[in-house]
Amino acid sequence: MTHKKTYFSQELEVDGRTLLMEGPLSGTSIHNYDFHEGLTSFRKPEEQKKALIGIADLPEGRINAVIDEDTIIGYVTFVYPDPLERWAEAEMDNLLELGAIEIAEEYRGAKIGTRLLEFSMLDDAMEDYIIISTEYYWHWDLKNSGLSIWDYRKVMERMMNAGGLKWMATDDPEISTHPANCLMVRIGSRVGYDDMETFDNTRFTNRFMF
Repeated sequence: MTHKKTYFSQELEVDGRTLLMEGPLSGTSIHNYDFHEGLTSFRKPEEQKKALIGIADLPEGRINAVIDEDTIIGYVTFVYPDPLERWAEAEMDNLLELGAIEIAEEYRGAKIGTRLLEFSMLDDAMEDYIIISTEYYWHWDLKNSGLSIWDYRKVMERMMNAGGLKWMATDDPEISTHPANCLMVRIGSRVGYDDMETFDNTRFTNRFMF
């Protein structure tokens, strides 16, 4: 499969400020931007910036970002699933994982994450992919949000729904360790039946759970 990347951008008005959503970004573009010091959910900002550059330069890797002047203040990543995860076992070249979405804390509350996901799905190339997001409660910012696990789950579901991702059942053992964890999926309009069948067989290894 050829991983087509066509750059596009869109302005976003937030509290009287004009931000820019753009992508898929190249590694060079990310390198040339500053990286907001509040992007700390996954690792230190300088380390996360380096990781994003690496993802952007992968053939299938896609990084869409929100820019305030010359600073990345939020981003979403799409990449092949981790080789150690069940989802990689399918060996599907049109299965991407929404690996991370992060917005700097001072910009939260304006639905920037939701808008970024909507923007990401405007890309026609996404219609060739099955996109998954594995949601684990231990990755959620419960402390700073002040939300309960279940309220945070509702927030995450609404945001993913905005990008066309819907809840799907699975017997994946890591997701099944807590009822708040979930699998969210978007099926592109050009994904064929055989790929859907392969994906369904990956979602369930214990056939009696269908």
